[in-house]
Amino acid sequence: MEIVLSQKPKSPIVISGFPGVGMVGAIAAEFLIQHLSTEKIGKIILDKSPALVAIHEGKLIEPFGVYYSSKHNIVVLHSIVAMPGTEWQAAAALLSICSKLRAKELISIEGVGSASEETVQKNSRIFYYTSSEAREKALAKQGMEKLKEGIIMGPTSAVLMKAGKLPVTCFFAETNTNLPDSNAAAQIIKSLDTYLGLKVDYKPLLQLAAKFEEKLRNIMAQSRKTEDLMDKKQMSYVG
Repeated sequence: MEIVLSQKPKSPIVISGFPGVGMVGAIAAEFLIQHLSTEKIGKIILDKSPALVAIHEGKLIEPFGVYYSSKHNIVVLHSIVAMPGTEWQAAAALLSICSKLRAKELISIEGVGSASEETVQKNSRIFYYTSSEAREKALAKQGMEKLKEGIIMGPTSAVLMKAGKLPVTCFFAETNTNLPDSNAAAQIIKSLDTYLGLKVDYKPLLQLAAKFEEKLRNIMAQSRKTEDLMDKKQMSYVG
């Protein structure tokens, strides 16, 4: 595992957006990167993941990018390709960055599955979980709904088990699709705006939904093709 940082902001809030249900974390993180006037300050290379990058509109997109908004003192970790088997290593890298920067708080944004298609189509509900009593009170005052029952998987679950004293807050947007869900991501942005006072208008996310979804769909499709080719090559070696 390798962590490359060209800058080391002091005591930022760190926000992570990993692919998951509805690609909510990835979409919301990309929106933040674009609308908080961030600059790329680093990347994470996981030696347990396949050597894979994407090219989109002539630009290189690495699996794990680190971005910084000096105006808000927020670091955003953005991941667009799900890599099963790297969850513990991804969590370790994320927590290492938080430690290096002496982060005030780690916020994880993700989608959570829902059985009610009608509810999700109208307006995705947002749930939260936090390990901090002080933040618990702040979230309760803002009228947000606490996640009382559920199963959390992926890097976020590993982070929650390994975070120690670092305050960790999770926002989960209700969704019922494995396809990119920009509506759920917009609701996450709306909740983050209320929680952090970013003064970011989430409505453009809905307007840019088609663009974000097309980008993510293309990357996901190319990733699947690459994995299929790698599997076929491995089979040919064995056979």
